[in-house]
Amino acid sequence: MDVQHSPRIWSDFPELAAGVLLAEGITADAAPDLDRFTAIAKERLAAGTEADLPEIQAWRRAFSKMGLKPTQYRCAAESLLRRFRKEGSLPRIHPLIDLCNAVSLAYAIPVAVFDRARVAGSMEVRHAYGDETYLTFGGEVERPEPGEVIFADAERRAHARRWSNRQSGHSAVRESTGAVLIVAEAMHGTARADVEALTAALAEELSRTWSARPETSIRSS
Repeated sequence: MDVQHSPRIWSDFPELAAGVLLAEGITADAAPDLDRFTAIAKERLAAGTEADLPEIQAWRRAFSKMGLKPTQYRCAAESLLRRFRKEGSLPRIHPLIDLCNAVSLAYAIPVAVFDRARVAGSMEVRHAYGDETYLTFGGEVERPEPGEVIFADAERRAHARRWSNRQSGHSAVRESTGAVLIVAEAMHGTARADVEALTAALAEELSRTWSARPETSIRSS
């Protein structure tokens, strides 16, 4: 598969479980089933807020361990759930992004989606050296802080900053995207089982909507 986690990541976060999918044949004119996933999210949020969910609590602990204030830098799943709880829906961006956001809501697990053609070589989740480049969605170039957890490719381009906090505009899915790399990561008590369920559900919907046959892999320490 095209993504791996560094030995230090596994050492520092042995509770981590990751699901990886590679899929081709993605188009921007599809209509995935989002309702069944958002219904699950609504049911879970009816009993409290996203901060009460064990999946989110685990990521908050991870952010604290990385020296980040969890309420200032939130994992992507928490940000989505927070917006969904307040607004009742999420904006539509691209069918695949919409699907992955809905799945992320249902499982409270961050799901990163990358345009495979925009990633040089393989991807590694690792600590930054400080010389990597990160392109924001606004077109600005940033350099991650040394030691910050990033998604880095072979050209030392950072495709995500602060691990599951913010993705790069460089490899964002767009209308021309055909092949994608999808990564789901969790650290709570039932992380591996839930990541397996999420990966299976996402693979099923990719097959149904795009007739894709995604390659999948589950990793844990």
